[in-house]
Amino acid sequence: MRTLLNILWFIFGSGFLLGLAYGLAGIICFVLIVTIPFGVASFRLARYAFWPFGHDIVERPSAGLASTLANIVWLIVAGWWLALMHITAGVALCLTIIGIPFGIANFKLVPAALWPLGREIVARA
Repeated sequence: MRTLLNILWFIFGSGFLLGLAYGLAGIICFVLIVTIPFGVASFRLARYAFWPFGHDIVERPSAGLASTLANIVWLIVAGWWLALMHITAGVALCLTIIGIPFGIANFKLVPAALWPLGREIVARA
């Protein structure tokens, strides 16, 4: 079932566009050199945006103060509007019965869009 949902998400649920957008943001962050940690987080979000079903985003306990400070910068620069876009898309998708799983997948992306550093993607058991 996860595979089917991932394929439908990729094609119809904006997974392809979200993954490309996060990937492009990651490339830009790598080009700017100083923002490489944000690029790594963007690539992590891109991977999750392509195939969200069967995976969870969890906090990494080893994340330290630098991660928190960088997350504050991310929140101010990009996180709040990314989260707002995921919430808007999630609400719109939940208006139909077929779109509810895709809306929930968008809602699962909100915490990572707000606070991406110090998180990791794990396969659900």
